[in-house]
Amino acid sequence: MTDTAASKDPLHGLTLEAIVTALVEYFGWPELGQRIAIKCFQVDPSVASSLKFLRKTPWARAKVESLYLFMRREQARAAR
Repeated sequence: MTDTAASKDPLHGLTLEAIVTALVEYFGWPELGQRIAIKCFQVDPSVASSLKFLRKTPWARAKVESLYLFMRREQARAAR
């Protein structure tokens, strides 16, 4: 991937921890658990347990990244 392509990626430079933390701050654990129905968001949730699961589970990570991008679009709309 070239530097130009990487800079256009909205997730470029973000850690998974930063993404999960931002989602929790925006939605809270209960709503996050409803939007993405995975146990690490619903039962005794924590950033650490979520990261452990998401790093091993590509489909769940993809859902989290997709929700993060949705959240960023919503924030951009609200800022207008």
